[in-house]
Formats: sequence, C-alpha cells, structure tokens
Amino acid sequence: MTAVAYWFRLDARRRWRSLLVLTLLIAVAAGTVMTAGAGARRGSSAVDRLLAETMPATVRVEPNRPGFDWDAVRALPEVAALGVIAYSGFEIDGEPAGDSLALPPVDTGMLRTVERPVVLEGRAADPSRADEVVVTPAFERTRGTGVGDTVTLGLYTPGQIDVVQGPDTAYASTDDGVLGLYTPEQLQAALAAGWDINETAPAAGPVIEATVVGVVRSPWFGDRLHGAGYVIPSAGLYQQFTAHFSGARDLAGTGALVRLHGGAAAIPKFREHLAQVAGQSDIVVVNQASWASTTREVTGFEATALFVFAVVSAVAAVFLVGVAVARHAAVTVTELTFMRAVGMTPGQARSAAIIGPACAGVAGAALGAAASILASRWFPIGTASVVEPAPGVDVDVAVLAAGLAGVPFLVISGAVAASAFASRSTERHASARRSTMAAAASAAGLPVPVVAGTRFAFEPGRGRRAVPVRPALLGAVAGVTGVLAALTFSAAVHDAATNPARVGVLHGAEAYVGFNDFAFVETSADAVFTALAETPGVTGVQDVVGNVAEAGAESGTEQLVVMSPVPLGAPAEQIITEGRPPAGPAEAMLGLRTVDALGAGVGDTITLTGTSGTTDLTVVGVGGDAVDTSVVTTRAAYETLFGERFQFHMGEVGFEPGIDFETMLPRLRDALTAVPGASPDTVGIIPPEFDDPAGLRFMRPLPLFLAGFVVVLALGSVGYALGAAVRRRGPEIAVLRALGMTPGQSRRVVITQAIVLTLAGLAVGVPVGLAVGRTVWRSVADAMYIHYVPPAAVWALVLVAPVALLVAVLLAAVPGRCASSLRIASVLRAE
Repeated sequence: MTAVAYWFRLDARRRWRSLLVLTLLIAVAAGTVMTAGAGARRGSSAVDRLLAETMPATVRVEPNRPGFDWDAVRALPEVAALGVIAYSGFEIDGEPAGDSLALPPVDTGMLRTVERPVVLEGRAADPSRADEVVVTPAFERTRGTGVGDTVTLGLYTPGQIDVVQGPDTAYASTDDGVLGLYTPEQLQAALAAGWDINETAPAAGPVIEATVVGVVRSPWFGDRLHGAGYVIPSAGLYQQFTAHFSGARDLAGTGALVRLHGGAAAIPKFREHLAQVAGQSDIVVVNQASWASTTREVTGFEATALFVFAVVSAVAAVFLVGVAVARHAAVTVTELTFMRAVGMTPGQARSAAIIGPACAGVAGAALGAAASILASRWFPIGTASVVEPAPGVDVDVAVLAAGLAGVPFLVISGAVAASAFASRSTERHASARRSTMAAAASAAGLPVPVVAGTRFAFEPGRGRRAVPVRPALLGAVAGVTGVLAALTFSAAVHDAATNPARVGVLHGAEAYVGFNDFAFVETSADAVFTALAETPGVTGVQDVVGNVAEAGAESGTEQLVVMSPVPLGAPAEQIITEGRPPAGPAEAMLGLRTVDALGAGVGDTITLTGTSGTTDLTVVGVGGDAVDTSVVTTRAAYETLFGERFQFHMGEVGFEPGIDFETMLPRLRDALTAVPGASPDTVGIIPPEFDDPAGLRFMRPLPLFLAGFVVVLALGSVGYALGAAVRRRGPEIAVLRALGMTPGQSRRVVITQAIVLTLAGLAVGVPVGLAVGRTVWRSVADAMYIHYVPPAAVWALVLVAPVALLVAVLLAAVPGRCASSLRIASVLRAE
C-alpha cells in the first residue's frame, strides 16, 4: 500500500482542483437528495404528529338554531369532550375579519379539552380575559403582528347581530368550504327590518385592545395554504360580551366541536343519539376526522412528489457525477500503465485510482448532510407546512445515515467499476461491435460525415477509444421522456387548477332564494329563475334544492348532500363519467367522492334517510359535483326524503361561452327588478365557489423542476458522449482527414452524432413521455376526485423536436470545432 499512498499524494497535489470540484458536485447532489428525502418524510408525518398533540375534534355539529341545548349533547355516551363556538364575528383592526375570522370560543372546553393547540411561541390565552388572543403563524407572517403586539377587536352591536348586518356575521371559511352562520330567525328579523342581502355595515359595538400572547396551531385553529391566518380570542371575550355575539334577542346560533370516544367509528351512534335528544334528524354533523384523511392525502401527494424529485435528482447525480468519477478513475488507471514496468500490480493501480474519488465521496456526503440539516428550517413545504407541529431545524437521522453511508458506497462502487473496465481495456483488444443503423447508412450511400457520425452515435469502439454510447442513448431517451411527461402533467395540473369544470362546476353564477327552510323572496322560485333564464347571455338555469340525508356505508352511516336540479331554459351541461343522469322517481347519480364513501357504483341500490322518510334509489350514473359527498336525484325522490324542506335553494345560472360573472351580474340584478315579490336585495347572486386543491398548488412547479433536472441529465450524457468521441476517436477522424475529408466535414461528423442521438431520443421519448404523463395524471386525478380529461401539452409537442435538435447542434459546437482543428500529423504519429 506504500506505492498507492505515494501515488495518491502526488496525484492530490497535481489534481486537487478536479478533486475539489468532484467533492462539491457530490455535496450538491447528496444535499439535494437528502434535503428532498427528509422533507418528504417530515411532510408525510406532519398530520399524525399534529393530531397526537392537539386532542382534535371528531365532528362539528351545526344545529343552525338559537338556544340549542349543548348540555344534553355533552351528556351523550359517545362524547369525550365538547367545546361550543359562536356563529358570529368581529372586526380586526377596524376592518372586516374576512378569512382571518376564527369563530369565538363560548366555553373553556374549547382550546383545552377539544382542539388544544400546540403553542409555537408564547403561551395560551387566559380563558377569563377578553383582552388576550392568540394568532396562527400565517397571521403573524402576513400582518407582522406577533407575541407582545396588540390587535383591535371591533364587536357588532346586538342589533346588528340580530339582522346580520356585519360581513363577518354571515359566513366563515373552513377547510371544508364556506360555513353559513346565520339562523332562519336572523333572516326573518333581517327581512322584517328591510335587510339588503348585498349590503353590510361596520361594527358599531365595543372596541377591545387585545394583546397577542401566543402563536398556536391545531387542526381547527390552523392555517390554510396561502391563507391570511387567524386571530383566536379566548372564551373570556364571549363571556364578557355575550349579547354582542348572540344578539339582543338571542337569535344567533352556535355550533360545537366534539371529540368522541372511539373516534370516527363512533359517529353513526352519535348521530343517532343526537337526533333523539335534539328531536330532529337533519342536524348537520360534519366529520372533522375526515380532515385528517383528506389532509393526509394531500401531504401524501406532496411527499410522493418530493420523493420523486429526490429519485430523479439521484438518477441525474449518478449519471452526471458518476461520469466524472468514472473518468477520474479511468484516467488514473491509464496513467499508471507505465508503473507496471517497475512492479505496480493491476490491483494496486486500481486502488490508486479509487482512493481519490473515495475521499471526495466521504467529504461530499458530509457537506451534503450538513447542508440538508441547515435547509430543514424551510421544510416541510406545501400543505404540510401549515400542519407541522414543530417547525424549524430538524435532523432526520435515518436519511442522514443513509446518505452518509450510501453516497460514499456509490462513489466507490462507480470508481471500482470504472477502474476495472479501464484496466481490462488496456490489456485486451476485443472486436468492435458493429451497428445495424451505421451499416444501413453506409449501404444507402450517404455522405461520409453522416456514416461516421452514425457510427460514433451507435458504436462504442474498443480499448482506449471506447465511448459511453449506451448512457448517451439512455440519457437522450430519458431527457425527452422526462420533459414530455413533466410538461404533459404540468399542463393537466394547470388545467385542473384553473378550470372549474374539472370538479363538475359548469355554471357561472349561483342565485340563492332560500336557506334552512326560509325563503328570501315573496314569490315562487320559478318566477325568479325564469326571469334569470331569459336574461341575455344566460343559457339556462337549474332550480336546485338541497338537504342532508343519511346513507348506509361500509363503515356505518354517511351524511350526504342530496340535490335535485330542475332545468329552466336549455338543459344544463353535466359531466357524466359513467352511466346517465337520473330520470325516474327512484334513481340517483353519485358524485366521485360518494362512490368511495358508500362503496357503490352504477347498478347498485342505496338507501337514503331524510327528514320526511326513507327511500331506496338505484344508481344510474356517476359524475356531477366532484367536490362534495353528494347525490343527485329527481324532484320526486327528493320530496319523498324531505317534503318541502331544504337547507339551500338556489339557481345554477349557465352563461354563454366567453361571458364572465362580472359582466353578467348587472344584467341578472336588472332582471330581478321586474319580478314581483323579489328584488336584487333579496336574491343573493354569487360566483360559484372554486379553488384549486392545495395539492395541485403544490404540484404546479414541481414538474418544471423535474423537467429541468432531466434536461441536465440529458445534456450531461449527450455532451459527455460528444466530447469523449472526439477525444478518444480522434485517430479515426485523423485517418479520414488524411484520406481527404475536410475540416467542415469533420465538424459535421460530430453534428450528425448529436442529431442521431437526439432523433433516437425523440423516437422513443415522445410517445413514452406522453403516455407516462397521462398515466401519472390519471392516478392523481382519481385520487383527488378530479374529472379526468386526457392532457396534451400542445406547445411542448410542437416544439420538442426543433428545440431538441437545436440544443443538440449547440452541444456539438465545441466538440465539432475540436474535431475540425485536429493536428493530423501529431495524432497519427502518436497512434
């Protein structure tokens, strides 16, 4: 080993720059892979770690009536803990709270025995004080208001609460959509007072200067991705200013977050007992436990995307850094050939070739691990970032151990293989493998540069002249495949994130005429919707009533939104993925989520129970709404279930192509002025709710990053092959030059090689990339309940061939110039 160590000392002094560059390349590659892998693992476990610390609610109960008896619910055997929340709001710093409104806790059970948040900074608010609040991390980030700062809470007067005058007394945003806060009693009082549904008023009640004492997070009191964050008051605010939340006549409602013994499995029994103590079966019970599974799905997608990113990065590193490692080892073995004459054995020569890359691998892995630890403060990302219970620097021992052991192993293995191959190449001269494509080009009488370039692309050569042909071909195919797959997937994600039709929303506006069995108008809904349907620019209106029913599911019972649409004007468009819409009195069409929730499909029979009765419905189709757990049925079936009762009554207004909501809103309001008993003040016209799923928001940039890594992989493989061909097969070019080939023709040999490699990549990569992109998107769309439409990245398909060929020609520029400037006499003399 003395000879090996002596050579390494000499080689390190002579080639320290290349070893340093190799170390940095390994560090960058290892750091990228370890950071992505650790971030994926951390993000995938964030939901479970948050649930373990926060006593999360199992269900949310929405009776939507004032004076509800929560003590009777608290006494039910399934209830482990219950916290009441007020369905009213407040202003923040003189402005409507908007999406920063967190419904105020009514009692001390909230934030203590239910939804006990993790405290990220500061402390929890004192439940006896009205002037202490906590905020979520997003509020601190977007408002710059943190622990020790103050916020101004403006309360509405009891009279304003009674008639829902404040914008924050009408609704609140939740993870499962917009939560309506007003009760029918409030609506009746509002209409009696001449309430305008489209007007609000500023808060006119007391103003409280509250101190922010903590930054917290829990499943309910948590941020949404890209949200503004929340201000969460203590129960003392409600206790000291009760009338400013319940109203002068106690018309406002309350809800409750309930933690059940047995978790989600206890929900069916809880619903049954709740209906008994409440005296009604249509109380909305929202499965809060499903938040965990839904969010876990999203973070799972994000983690999978990061894992894929890590794998692609690792593959790119193996090709790019592996080529550098292999070249370093092979050059060392070749240089040590002369040492054989003084007694160095082949094994010692290979050991001397390995030791440099091995040291670079160990040092690079250590640097990459350190970089991964530093970068962990910015992870997890995406949806996982808003549920992470312990943000900041995190050390993933498993990932670091795998990286610190695996990176040196891969580097040493690559150096061993390269040195062994180089050693054999110096000892034997095997016959060169001939290429069928090159032979065909020669038989066709193509010009010499074309034939020679084709040979360089497909024939590896032998001995010191061997060129890595297969990695170059695989790199070209992988590059085109990866880019087409990534851009196809990216086009599908963009389409789903911007096109409401992908989640079944085909209408342009919603006109609400009733809520919770209370009609806003003093005329028939048909009169209102007929007037809207006759408005220029409207294709038709669907008269939709909806309510909540219970259905038998594999895990017990499931609450579903049952809707019954009746078209006015042109029949409304619907997305049907299987079967047909319901037509008979005992037929139904299921939404995509409902299919999974009930385990039912076309041809099956489901049993629904509503407020007025129970009925069996035959499933005749799948489609429609891909957002809610919904069932579409006929009006006859709906009336069997609910009679004349409804939770909402609205018209889905379809627009002609190219017309948007802002253009149509004045026309629709004008149409209502001609309807006796109705007016623009009593019909709420809003755009349909549509927001791209959080998982899609996270995925949108990732395909582009993946495409970039794959492009680097392809450029490195093809570029190295072109340069190696000129360096190692220079004698062949020199012989052709001696026989009359011009410098320009020599340059065209290299250009032909690059073009042939690119054409091979296009021939295989375009169809495979398109198929891979569509296959991956179909799996994502199915998992996220998005209506699948085969994506096509049109511009990518149009531009991939010319851009790839242009890049190939540019890659061949430098090697081509080297080929054209070869010193023929020197090359042949050396040969």
